[in-house]
Amino acid sequence: MNRSKLLGATVGLLAAAAFVGPAHAFIGKSVAAADCSYGGKVKSIEATDELTVTFTMCKPDPAFMAKAAFTPFGIQPEEHLAATGGGGDILEKPIGTGPWKLQKWARGDSIILKRFDDYWGDKANYETLVIRWSDSGAGRLIELRAGTVDQITNIGPDDFDSVKNDSSLIFIPVANPNTLYLAMTNTFAPFDKLEVRKAIAMGIDRKRVVDNFFPAGSEVASHFTPCSITNACEGESWYDFDAAKARQMLADAGFPNGFKTKIFFRDVFRGYLPEPSVVAVEFQTQLRDNLGIEAEVVVMESGEFIDESTNGRLDGFYLLGWGADYPHVTNFLDFHFSASNPQFGETHPEIYEVLEEASTIGDVATARPLYAKANNAIKALVPMVPIAHGASASAAVASVENAHFRPFGAPLFHRADPKKDTFVFMQNAEPISLYCADETDGESLAVCQQIVEPLLGYAIDSGAIEPRLATGCGANDDSTVWTCKLRAGVKFHDGSSFDANDVVASWAAGIDASDANHKGNTGAFGYYSNLWDGLMNAE
Repeated sequence: MNRSKLLGATVGLLAAAAFVGPAHAFIGKSVAAADCSYGGKVKSIEATDELTVTFTMCKPDPAFMAKAAFTPFGIQPEEHLAATGGGGDILEKPIGTGPWKLQKWARGDSIILKRFDDYWGDKANYETLVIRWSDSGAGRLIELRAGTVDQITNIGPDDFDSVKNDSSLIFIPVANPNTLYLAMTNTFAPFDKLEVRKAIAMGIDRKRVVDNFFPAGSEVASHFTPCSITNACEGESWYDFDAAKARQMLADAGFPNGFKTKIFFRDVFRGYLPEPSVVAVEFQTQLRDNLGIEAEVVVMESGEFIDESTNGRLDGFYLLGWGADYPHVTNFLDFHFSASNPQFGETHPEIYEVLEEASTIGDVATARPLYAKANNAIKALVPMVPIAHGASASAAVASVENAHFRPFGAPLFHRADPKKDTFVFMQNAEPISLYCADETDGESLAVCQQIVEPLLGYAIDSGAIEPRLATGCGANDDSTVWTCKLRAGVKFHDGSSFDANDVVASWAAGIDASDANHKGNTGAFGYYSNLWDGLMNAE
């Protein structure tokens, strides 16, 4: 039942009974860990009144607001979560408070969103947003020039200049920090041997990859995290390319003639991986020529690839990367190298214990030596090989007003104006699901960002944190208690009213492994687990 209708019925019954007193007594919900021994950052989340939510932390987290602004921590109605059990319909039929509401997802073709006229903020100037996809950079540009789409993501490296010189188009540089890496999972032989991983780290000519396959402005990765992020590039730079030394190291590890394996990838164009199939063949060639490793190239469906790779189930190399979700080094390092992330196999306390300590320190200078220590441990243990920080760009037809691409997150399409009733955006791939509490791929998150809102958000130009469903969040002196004041009068797409219990229910479905709605698509809830150092109440 619509919550506002339920409240109205309750008020009527109370009046008929000649009840004297408040018509509505808010009963706040909460979720909590038994104690902090589970190792995570979040101790409890409580709806302290109808428009206040209090997060009590097991340890300080100065990056709390940067994380809370991220799409997987978006809010849906507690009733919708309960009705779906956190699975089933919620994967394809999200209910949010955002400027766009879902009308139709035609699998394999498009997603159609309609303007939400009861949106609390500035409404779109047009009625319909259509999201389509293509895995070809050239194909997307052809459609843009033909006028069948209004904006595209990820222009191909060879097309930068032609777009810049085309007066009918707008060239939109994307300032999103990103990383491409060549990954291995150390629970599979021979990647369980450190000497093998070190040989691979030295045996890849990363500069050749960047020079030949990435657009101008891209960089060879000196560290896993791009240096534009504060404290990202403390510590030693990555290994220099030395094929002879790498081959000898591989021989000393017991593989004088190399070995046979596979290179897995998904054929999805990303800012960190332009033209994936071509780049995959380059790695295949380098592994063979530099190290004697014969690697079969294997393309996987996007959803399966993300599931298998992020859960550490791929026996071989795989190409994956990361675009910054929020402006803090924890987004790169804590997600990938936390104790709870199985992606690279057995985790390394030499890395994650240092990161856990660093993440509790708000002062940049004080945290700096810890990030140097963590980066040095990543280099020494080689859980993967960082390759490149890619330059990327979007493009739109010149008639679109305020066409943009944020440094953190997809465009906010209600802020653009195509000067017509429908705006069509073409991205790299189809979303995996639209329950983004349990997704990590950018294509799913881009659509979710239009529908479901977190407490805070990231500004279009600077990426600065700004209010969304919360008017603000403040911390106590040591950042162990965060109190968020919520925006009054906000409606969900189903007409129900937003309050603090929706926040608790949405977060509980993600972070509490014992919650009845903790189901999702894969059940991994990777961002909840890895950014908050683990799921509470897990068996």
